[in-house]
Amino acid sequence: MSRPNEAVEALLQEFADLLSITDGDPYRIRAYENAARTIAGYPADVSHLDLESLREIPNVGRSIAEKIIEHFSTGRVASLEELREQIPAGVRELTTIPTLGPRRAMTLYTDLGISSVEQLEDAIHSGMLEEQHGFGPKTAANLLHGIELLARSQGRALVSDAMAVAEEIVHALSAEPGCLTCAYAGSLRRMRETVGDVDVLAASSAPVPLMLAFTRLPLVTEVIAHGPTKTSVRTTAGLQVDLRVVPPQSWGAALQYFTGSKEHNIRVREIAVRKGLKLSEYGLFRVEDNSLVVSETEEEVYASLDLAWIPPTLREDRGELEAARRGDLPQLVTIADIRGDLHTHTDLTDGTASLVDMLTAAVARGYHYYAVTDHAKNMPMQRMTDEKMLNQRERLRMLAGTVELEVLHGTELNIDPDGEVDWDEEFLAGFDLRVASVHSRFGQPRKAMTRRLVRACHNPYVNIIGHPTTRRLNQRPPVNADFDAVFEAAARTGTAMEVNSFPDRLDLPDEEILRAKQYGVKFAISTDAHAVAHLDNLRYGVGTAQRGWLTPDDVINTWPLDRLREFIEAKRERLVPAGTAGRRAARRPGARR
Repeated sequence: MSRPNEAVEALLQEFADLLSITDGDPYRIRAYENAARTIAGYPADVSHLDLESLREIPNVGRSIAEKIIEHFSTGRVASLEELREQIPAGVRELTTIPTLGPRRAMTLYTDLGISSVEQLEDAIHSGMLEEQHGFGPKTAANLLHGIELLARSQGRALVSDAMAVAEEIVHALSAEPGCLTCAYAGSLRRMRETVGDVDVLAASSAPVPLMLAFTRLPLVTEVIAHGPTKTSVRTTAGLQVDLRVVPPQSWGAALQYFTGSKEHNIRVREIAVRKGLKLSEYGLFRVEDNSLVVSETEEEVYASLDLAWIPPTLREDRGELEAARRGDLPQLVTIADIRGDLHTHTDLTDGTASLVDMLTAAVARGYHYYAVTDHAKNMPMQRMTDEKMLNQRERLRMLAGTVELEVLHGTELNIDPDGEVDWDEEFLAGFDLRVASVHSRFGQPRKAMTRRLVRACHNPYVNIIGHPTTRRLNQRPPVNADFDAVFEAAARTGTAMEVNSFPDRLDLPDEEILRAKQYGVKFAISTDAHAVAHLDNLRYGVGTAQRGWLTPDDVINTWPLDRLREFIEAKRERLVPAGTAGRRAARRPGARR
């Protein structure tokens, strides 16, 4: 997705948020939200489109198209600035708290005069907030948690945003004369879910011209520090990027040095010290005479310490050094291992691309199979009906023979507050695959939320729990549940946990993946794509899965289709009593056998 599209997405989402604060028309608010989502996933750069071309984009009408044109031609949108002037800056600041919605932010301002995060925190601690109608102890606790999340997230970018900046810089510097090699390192190379700053490493015998070229890149807005071996800049996206240039012969040592977490690197240096060695970005040296041992490749550095090469995504000091010493590091799942996507949407519900476009894109990715899982009927905003879902199934049956992959008809069910899902067993039996997710009532107490998720695992027709913690990075905290109980239920019933690849979800998080794997849980790395462009997010789900030490055998969508079907059927056969209606054969969309 191009940066102009991201800018328009943010602009339209701000429109929606500000309209929410000013009690705007709910349909108009929804129109801006839908347009923002569509633009975010649109494959073409919208800054190059004229008015009529913009109006051809789904969910983009004349008014919104005109605002997009105005934004790119003048750098401002007059109607947005007018909205901003209607709403105090303090209210807009309050809306950055993940657990506080725009209307409640306006209530806090008008009724209590609260216009900053600090004032809200003081009001909570003093007990003043609890005196306000609608703001009881539970709400106060949620707001404090939101303030904590905000503090942790400030200055940290989503991995996808950091990756876009890093790859643009690496591409530009790699083309410079004298640059022998260039790569990003640090937490981005480890695929952390958020990144504080971006580390870029280059090898060159002439660092000065390379540093100068770096400071002159179009995306650089400020040079923070400039030197012969390290330069720091700030980009148009607000990210700090540090470039370090090392001699070509030091490349491997530098890449190792600037990739691992602080804890990982301390442990590696301790191992070196015990061997009479010292490790720096320039190489591994003998302490006694400062002679160089190795420096050119990471593999040489680790091997000289009697360690196998450790994949960057594991370098967090979570047992990888011990495994490297024993020679039993996991063979991590890769993008090449993924045979199909098991959670995707079309414009039948809240997707922005047609069924044909999504299938065509799946074929282009070389998938063996592909599941269409539009939302089920218990989310009224999606306007799903039984008839619409059955019509989609018939259309899939007709399309199945025209595409070079196996087409699976699925759905994303809604896990209700009591753990039930949208349809009865007879209707559910007609799907090839069923993802079930929590989409509402995120604030349920721990015991109720745990029961809700466990009950969904025990449903014989729920194959995957989608985005299990429901978190949205920098926006919404995870639900409060006993995930040990959930993982135990998932392993016992044969229910997979999703690793959702959307950059603002990455859910399950890597720490929870590690816990779930201990219970024997299987996983599905899915994109939850709502547009063709979203299929490219798979890389972030795979990176998160690697951080959770997952192998191809742990991930059900690396398996051949026959094994995947056996996994799905095995759960149904275990949990559905013989002779019931739920055992009726699934009506599949005519996929080839």
